[in-house]
Amino acid sequence: MSFDFETDGEGFLRNRDEWTPEIAAEIAKRDGRELTEEHMTYIMAARKMYNDDGIVPVLRKFTKAMNVDKKVLFDSFQTGPIKLICKWGGLPKPTGCV
Repeated sequence: MSFDFETDGEGFLRNRDEWTPEIAAEIAKRDGRELTEEHMTYIMAARKMYNDDGIVPVLRKFTKAMNVDKKVLFDSFQTGPIKLICKWGGLPKPTGCV
């Protein structure tokens, strides 16, 4: 399958309106990872929060909303979870992420 979308230098989608679950899987693949249903659950929740609030959720607010311990998120994403949730979810890079 061929994908035609632009990312910035860090791999974040330039036009979030182009986002699809297939693009999410492709971005994860480019990161050397496989997108799982668990990842998609978190991504869809973050996208809803972003659409509702207009900002990327911070980790503490996100874990509370999802009723999940941050350790679970770190285990699932193997690194900073909010950054990957946003990256794979077509959302802006979280504030404070390096």
